Amino acid sequence: MTRFLLALVLTATLAGCGFHLRNKLMLPADTAAVQVVSTAPYSELVKLLRRGLQASGAQLADPDSTGPSSQLQVVSERWGDLPIAIDAQGRAQEYSLRYAVIFIFRREDGSELVPQQVIELSRDYVSPPTDATGTTTEREILADELRREMSASIMRRIDSVVRAELEHGRAPAKPGTTPVETPVEIPAATPASPASTTPTPAVPAVVPQGR
Repeated sequence: MTRFLLALVLTATLAGCGFHLRNKLMLPADTAAVQVVSTAPYSELVKLLRRGLQASGAQLADPDSTGPSSQLQVVSERWGDLPIAIDAQGRAQEYSLRYAVIFIFRREDGSELVPQQVIELSRDYVSPPTDATGTTTEREILADELRREMSASIMRRIDSVVRAELEHGRAPAKPGTTPVETPVEIPAATPASPASTTPTPAVPAVVPQGR
């Protein structure tokens, strides 16, 4: 009983401080070790994604490995500051910090396990025109927070896409194999069948004879 109460208190404490217990990342059993690829290989987002994959139970490939591996590719990262409020003098004093990431998850053979996705996050912050130092500090804190949230969002997106495909029996198999219960897709338009190459003999017309 005492152990149960301690576990309950610990769970409530973790939830209160922003830590949420979660399941392992769902990936097909035949997925090779995952390599995080980006044009900025040492970026903070890449580091967070590697830590998240490892913590969720996925096998990581060595960054310098040339062997076959699955790839979580960060296609692009973009930041932007959008003014959302101005003061009496027409100067911007509140901004929305925007962060957008495009990513794609590929199998070791290059086929798409998770198609290209885009995730956009934002946070608002106050930027008094006379306090540039405080604004810079606040913006950096928000940027770090957005990176952490982006990493978690990418992980959730991969997990939800793979789970949805597995539930419909469509995706865990590699190309060239037949997944279970694969739905038949009906094309929008069916092209006409080519004409037969064998000519049809003409039927002579019967002309009635006059009496």
